[in-house]
Amino acid sequence: MDENFLIAFLLTLFAGLSTGIGSALAFFTKTTNTKLLSYILGLSAGVMIYVSFVEIFPSAMDEFMNKFSEKKAIFFTIVSFFGGMLIITLIDKFIPSAENPHEVRTVEDMGNTAKEKNFKKLHRMGIMTAIAVAIHNFPEGIATFMSALNDPTVGIAIAVAIAIHNIPEGIAISVPLYYATGNRRKAFIYSFLSGIAEPVGAILAYVLLMPFLSHHNSGVVLGIILAAVAGIMVFISLDELLPTAEEYGEHHISIYGVVSGMLIMAFSLLLLA
Repeated sequence: MDENFLIAFLLTLFAGLSTGIGSALAFFTKTTNTKLLSYILGLSAGVMIYVSFVEIFPSAMDEFMNKFSEKKAIFFTIVSFFGGMLIITLIDKFIPSAENPHEVRTVEDMGNTAKEKNFKKLHRMGIMTAIAVAIHNFPEGIATFMSALNDPTVGIAIAVAIAIHNIPEGIAISVPLYYATGNRRKAFIYSFLSGIAEPVGAILAYVLLMPFLSHHNSGVVLGIILAAVAGIMVFISLDELLPTAEEYGEHHISIYGVVSGMLIMAFSLLLLA
């Protein structure tokens, strides 16, 4: 596992800092291709859901099976899976809905004075959105890092999926901050820095969890981590990616993206097997 550390960290860094791509899109493009964005968000969800259930969840169960009976292994995998969902649910619970980072923004909003007048306390909204994104990105960083540490090929797919998911978040931070300050540079920096939470999550995961992974019960710890990571990613897909994809575009386009993501992941895993 240690030999994969650098790859896992760089993938997590790439995923996190992609919020800057969303910010750049807000400044340097005049229109949002909502159909394309809806499709790729759906694709990202498809990748994450498929890899969670087909690759990561069974891997977690295998780790438990090495230590416990089949029935106990299944039970611990399920508990850990929903435990991961509970973690991300609690994080969402403590973020005020007004600063929800997944509220849809488009680049057209940048110059829409009518919409601009409707935003209240824009500077606070932008800062709080950046903080909210950073909080969301923390468990995502752990999920990306631990997945890549366990299997770099799976980690690449997850990092790309998370990166796509972070692009609209960059737009969500940049638009209100640009309105409030008129400063593109400041809006971009806040958006870019919010993504730092992902590699920070990766480092903390490594520091806190690796001692347990070198313990004689390391298989149990790894099983808990992998199942929780699967839960986090499924929750993100269902709670954030798919609703955002549907708001940006059409229902069917986002679902086509989901199916495409699953197909891509299925054949990728088959070719790498």
